[in-house]
Amino acid sequence: MKNTLISVQIIPAVKQEDKYDYVDAAIKVIDDAGINYEVHPLETTMEGELQELLQVIQQMNDKLVSMGAESIISQVKIFHNPSGVSSEKLTEKYR
Repeated sequence: MKNTLISVQIIPAVKQEDKYDYVDAAIKVIDDAGINYEVHPLETTMEGELQELLQVIQQMNDKLVSMGAESIISQVKIFHNPSGVSSEKLTEKYR
């Protein structure tokens, strides 16, 4: 079982009005990494190993910079449990 959940909201500073191209690119980085994730209206939650997920956030930022973002705010929430954690287990009573 994976040991970490990370929710991340990426806010790129870009000149163009449509920032969704950047958000889509950031989510594609997660998808390409083969990480379990869920997209929510205000953030995306990933499930995996802590170091692996932090590397994915770095790759997301690198991708947006390569697309022309002047700067990026990455708001991150981390839930780490060495004995294991899953989004499904934490939210099962609400499903």
